[in-house]
Amino acid sequence: MPKHFTLALIIGLISFIHTFSYAQTKSLFNGKDLKGWHIDIPEMDKNPEARNPFIVRKGMLVSLGTPGGHLITDQFYQDYRLEIEYRFANEPGNCGALVHASTPRALYEMFPQSVEVQMMHENAGDFWCIVEDIKVPDMEERRGPKEDWGITEGKGRRILNLTDGTEKPLGEWNRMSIECLDREVKVWLNDVLVNHGFDCTADSGQIALQAEGAEVEFRKVALTPISKLTN
Repeated sequence: MPKHFTLALIIGLISFIHTFSYAQTKSLFNGKDLKGWHIDIPEMDKNPEARNPFIVRKGMLVSLGTPGGHLITDQFYQDYRLEIEYRFANEPGNCGALVHASTPRALYEMFPQSVEVQMMHENAGDFWCIVEDIKVPDMEERRGPKEDWGITEGKGRRILNLTDGTEKPLGEWNRMSIECLDREVKVWLNDVLVNHGFDCTADSGQIALQAEGAEVEFRKVALTPISKLTN
């Protein structure tokens, strides 16, 4: 085989591998509109003047916080890393990223069946069980008395994160990485592991972002298929 052909083949193969690897990560937000997503805002069902709390502003996806509801991907996903960069635009407050979302309005006629990864200021990384369940080590320490556990209204659905103090100061961007593989979910905030659950009752579903009282800006929402969890 001629040397120039061999070199061209190697260069082409390297280029293909690089392109394939890069192409695996895709942005779920195109910076222009909400294509690929749909909203579920209960208030909009009964009030025709209610605003859509999810907008695009200066190339960012923005949750205005009210009225409450969710922005949900049209597609279902399994075995992935979800990378989100977000910040509270004004006052700190509440928001969340939901994984393995399915049945809409399954809890309090608002929240889709899912596992929520909390973004609430000073609580980022908590799990909230929303008609799905997940386990962590030290369950009673982090979830409370076992007899109170549950996945529906009035039950102990919150599972505390491993460490607080990992959020950036107000106005700075936080980096959240959520890995979902089989029945496990791992969460990092600003490169610190803040939660790791296993034996989740779901292993696939839609992804959702919340409008839950506070204005939040998102400059990155990207997904990469994975076959193993990061150590």
